[in-house]
This record gives sequence, structure tokens and C-alpha cells, in this order.
Amino acid sequence: MNAFIMYGAAILSVAIVILMLIKKMDIKITLFVMGIILMFVGAALGSPIGGEEYAGTGAVWLDPLQVLVDQFKSTISAAGFIILILGGYSGYMSAIKANNVTVSVMTKPIAKIKSVYILVPIIFLLGNLLSLVVPSASNLAIILLATLYPIMIQSGMSTLTAAGIIATTATIIPTPLGSDNVAIAAELANTAEFAGMTATDYVFGYHAKVSIPTLLLMAAIHFFWQKYCDKKSKGTVNDLDQVQDVEEIKGGALFRTVYAILPLLPILLLIVVFALQKTVGMEINISVEVATLFSFVIAVICELIRKRNAREVLGQTESFFKGMGGSMPIVALLVAASVFVAGLKSIGLITALQNAMTGVQGSGMGFILPLILIALTALIVLLSGSGTALFFAMVPLMVPLAEAAGISVFAVSVPMGLAGNLLRAVSPVSAVVMIVAGSVKKEPLEVVKRTAVPMVAGTVIMFVLSMIMFL
Repeated sequence: MNAFIMYGAAILSVAIVILMLIKKMDIKITLFVMGIILMFVGAALGSPIGGEEYAGTGAVWLDPLQVLVDQFKSTISAAGFIILILGGYSGYMSAIKANNVTVSVMTKPIAKIKSVYILVPIIFLLGNLLSLVVPSASNLAIILLATLYPIMIQSGMSTLTAAGIIATTATIIPTPLGSDNVAIAAELANTAEFAGMTATDYVFGYHAKVSIPTLLLMAAIHFFWQKYCDKKSKGTVNDLDQVQDVEEIKGGALFRTVYAILPLLPILLLIVVFALQKTVGMEINISVEVATLFSFVIAVICELIRKRNAREVLGQTESFFKGMGGSMPIVALLVAASVFVAGLKSIGLITALQNAMTGVQGSGMGFILPLILIALTALIVLLSGSGTALFFAMVPLMVPLAEAAGISVFAVSVPMGLAGNLLRAVSPVSAVVMIVAGSVKKEPLEVVKRTAVPMVAGTVIMFVLSMIMFL
């Protein structure tokens, strides 16, 4: 009877969460509520609320709230703090328009390339690089539509080819500044095997080994697929009526150089330190938080030198703290996912799943767990258009499930994280596809036709590479 209640409650709660994702509703409150309900179900079954590791309040009806508080404390002091800092820095870069300078400087050389199809892989890779500066796929698409789209059309590129490239620019660039990478690194750092792991260690030590070759192969696939589609459709009508005016970036060479580097400074610092550690054994260990705060100080100094107005510059630093506030929903999502997992632990489902996965050990079928999770990711992303929500919800489960299956956690975290970011551009209801389709006056399904083959091929490639390297 207990097993029936456990599986029934678990299936119902997961179904509700998936339904909320598909309906594109904010799932944070859903995760919180379902997690708390599951804890009460677990208590009714005689299990401790939140699992054995939580200390109760002495009042069962208050214990779920204590679990929620504990999760907020642990998340904000770890991954949450890093995400808030990154959000603050991104907000400040936007306020001083350094992001605009970076995009302007990096896209200007593209205008000199006249070969239409040579532009396809170049712009795809450049767009992915720019996602380091503008991590939002939708925002990056808007910027590229205003800056690169006119250049692409004027070079003779078809409207749908240009749209297909722009819709796929924010995918799987390896960056320790990504909130998904920060979240999984923080989770791994809590384990004995990976104690002290940083986002830099995770990204450059594991993520990049799969994502970089995948991106390069996808760029080549884009080239051939767009060329094939254009040949089959015999070209399309190009128009520039819908393109926004591009804000002109004024300033000398020194200003443009320095301000183009500022948004990339944290990642550049992390790459340099990581390279020095691996090549010359340098003992300095710089975290994402330190690199970002150091870059913020440098940016403020640059603004003081440029404007020579301390009042104005210091007043503008308020955008850093507003940016931190803007990142709070991501932190809340991580906490909500942890509360939901605590509810699943309370009813005994996590233990049951671990026991079930134990049977996979030594069977040579260790790829089943990653494959199931990627299939689930694909289903949710295609129906809801959300590329990361499911990943964040699964972060607390990745380590225990991977251990139970007897496989490396990287065989789970890397392909699942990459799949969500890749398949987002295949969903006709995703924000980035709808923005691009609306801007170029095409139907979302027409854009998806141009994105589907490169993105699905990339998903297959990264899955195979992940299994070869980590299984």
C-alpha cells in the first residue's frame, strides 16, 4: 500500500510540474508547493520530512518550511551567490554600454566577408562567442537581428538562412559564467569525490571536451544544411524593413578596445589562471566570484577615468545591485528544485530509484540513464520552449542517480545540460524562435526547418562524445 501511495504521489507531482512547464507557466511556486505536499505525504507514511539530514522543528506541520529555509541558506551561500554576482556584473556592463561595444567590435569584420556560405559557420561560431557577453538567447537574437542581420542579407544570404543561424547562436559555449554550470559545479563540490570543485574546473575540465568539438561540427553541418535548403527552395525574398536601427558606438580606438574587453574580462581571467595552473603549476586559484568582482572594480575605474565624474559613476554602480536582484529568480528556481527533491526523498522515491538504477551497474547499459534524461529534456523543451528549467530541477538528483547507476556524474550532467540548450532552437514555441520568426516575417516552423538538422545533429554528436569520454 505504501509503495502504491509513493509511486502515485510521485507520478502525479511530476506530471503537474511537466504540465506547468509545457504551459510555459512559472514553475517555482509549483515546485515549492508540490515539494511541501510530498513531505506531508511522506510524514503520513512514517518517513522523516525532508530525509534523515534535516533537523525538525518539533512541529511536523512546520518542518517543510524549515526545509525550505535551510535550502535557501545553503543555496544562497554557494551557487546562488555566484549567480547573483554574475547577474550584477551583467547589469553593470549593460548600464555602461560595454556590451554594445563588444558586439560592435566583434561583428564589424564580418561586413568585409562577401562569400555567403562562408559567413554561415563564421556567424554561428561568433554568435556563440557573443553569448558569453549576452547569455540570454532571446536578447542575443534581438541584438544580432539589429547588427548582423542587415550585413548577412546585403551579402546575398537568404532570409531563412540568416534567421536559422541567428536562432541558434546561444547554444553550448563552455563558460564558467553560465548559471547552469555554476549550479552543477556547486552540487558536485558538496560531494567527497569532487569537494572544492569550481565552475571553472567543471567547464574546462569536462564540459569543454564535449561542447567545443560539437560546436565545430555543428558549424560545418550548418554550412551544408543551409546551402541545401537554399538550393531546394531556390532562394527567398530578402527584406530589411523590419530591422531596427543600430545604435552607433562613438569613441576612440582605446575606448573601443578596453570596453570591448570588459564584458569578457571575468572569463578571460579564469581562462588565463586555469591555463597557468595546468602549464606551469601556478598555485593561485581564482574563483568566479573573485574574477567577477575584480572585473567590476576595473570597470568602475575605467568609468572614472572616462567620465571624470565620481558622483555619476558611483551612482551608476546601482545597476550592479539591480542586476543581482534580477538574477534572484534563478536562485529561487534552484531552491524550489531542492525542496521538490526533498519531498521526493520524504516519500522514499529517491531510494527506490537508486535501488532500480543499481541493477544497471555492470550490465553494459550505463548509457540508459543519460539517454532517458535527454529524451525527457527533448520532450519538455520541444513542448515548452524552455531549455534550462528541467536541468535546474534535476541538479540535486544527478549525483545520487549517477552513483546508483554506477556511472560518472558527468555522463549525466554534461549531455543533459547541453541537450536543453541545443534543442531550444528546435521548439517552435521557444522565445528565441518566435522573436526571430517575427522579426524576419516568417512562420516559426519555417525557421525551425533551418535549425532542426544542425541542432539535432549536435545533440547526437554531444551524446556520443559524452558517452565515449565519461561513461
